[in-house]
Amino acid sequence: MNQEIEPVSRLSSAMFIGLIVILLLTNLLFGVASNGGMGLTAVLFVPLVIFWVADSLFHHKLSFSDNWLQIPLIGMIVIGLIQLLPLGGDAEAGELLQVPVSGALTIIPFATKLAVFKLVMFLIFFAAALVYIDSPYRMRTVAFALIIYGAVISFIGILQQLSNPSWVLWIRQVDYATPFATYVNRHHFAAFLLMTISVTLGLLFAGSTKPDKRLLLVIAACLMGFGIVFTSSRGALISLIALLGMLTALSFLSGRKIDSKRRKKNFFSRVWILVGANAVLVIFLLISVAWIGGSDISLRSAGLTESADFSNGRVDFWANTLKIIRDNPILGTGLDTFEVAYTRYDTWNGQLRVNHAHNEYLHVFSEAGILGLLCVFGFIFLLFRQGLKIINSTLHPFRRGLAAGALAGCFGIMVHSFFDFPLRTNANMFCFLILATLATARVEFPVLIRRRKKIKEIVVEPKSDADDFGDESDDSDHLLGDG
Repeated sequence: MNQEIEPVSRLSSAMFIGLIVILLLTNLLFGVASNGGMGLTAVLFVPLVIFWVADSLFHHKLSFSDNWLQIPLIGMIVIGLIQLLPLGGDAEAGELLQVPVSGALTIIPFATKLAVFKLVMFLIFFAAALVYIDSPYRMRTVAFALIIYGAVISFIGILQQLSNPSWVLWIRQVDYATPFATYVNRHHFAAFLLMTISVTLGLLFAGSTKPDKRLLLVIAACLMGFGIVFTSSRGALISLIALLGMLTALSFLSGRKIDSKRRKKNFFSRVWILVGANAVLVIFLLISVAWIGGSDISLRSAGLTESADFSNGRVDFWANTLKIIRDNPILGTGLDTFEVAYTRYDTWNGQLRVNHAHNEYLHVFSEAGILGLLCVFGFIFLLFRQGLKIINSTLHPFRRGLAAGALAGCFGIMVHSFFDFPLRTNANMFCFLILATLATARVEFPVLIRRRKKIKEIVVEPKSDADDFGDESDDSDHLLGDG
């Protein structure tokens, strides 16, 4: 019996470690924003798939989650495959590309094939995360790995910005962009920090840590917050404010499950204190934004002003993207074809290359049509439906705080995606999928019973799941668990 369990346990642990390695290593590989970096990342998926198949064989069944969040990803893959079918292409594309037109629906079959390949990798990663982040210990490990890594890499980024702002980790000089920490695009690194700080704030909001450990989370949150400010990404600052608003709303929502009047009063007192802290933080962020961006910050932060500056021409990009959508409403021009499709509608002089719409929703609509946009909105709907269900159904403060923080982090990225394209940096997509897992995975935390008495406190909890960052509560006769 033990001889059968041991190999299975090792394979499962290998899968879990592989997910952590991919999550953090892709961030170190400059965000894996290029096809070369993605090809290197694909090598890491070979042992991951092998371990997954071996683990399934040991269990005599396919280890796969039934989470519906995987359906929209599968839908995008199907759309890409349909675009590759030889059903007749655009006759004008031959003049645009100056090459013979293929019979595929996409205007660039090779680019769409690469996009489908990336989507398959994302699906494998997400499906594996849903299967193997399956215990409280593993959830805690992922959460604190994100927090520690986010704080450390943000601190390194700040030091680098103060010393050599044109270098990435002091090993790669970038002349064509403004890098920060491990990313060539500082705005996309700010998006990564949005996701890591959301997990940190979620645990703080839920009061799920002991007082002596809470200070460490506060320090980590401050480091990541300062990192976001130092990136000078106004869109990320706006998204952070939206994230804080969502997290506050989720905190009030979770308070409705508390049945004891005294505990509910204490809970909402804590929430109001956090609301006040948020107000102070928002004021600080607004001052920082004004210092970074100038008097017309509220518009320039979103790039909504008409300007000769190419980086602030989002209104022009969006208008031209809508023309692409008008001409290709059902299936779009093909995944990863925006850069070429845009040239036909470009109102600029053509000296500068526009490879993104600077609005992820319009970008997806132009490349995958209304069907692709429905996949995106379907994912958002399922994510919030499942995430809110987790928050409402659990009384365990760590699980509740982790789900709320992860869901708020996803919301922050959705806001940021309205002004930018943060998930086009592949490392950010891996992190986003991890947050979606933390927000929706059906993991039962151990039943925790605390009874406060005059002399001692009785705690019933599996010793293996004890954690330095464990639950803190001094209320009497209550039950914390997934119900």
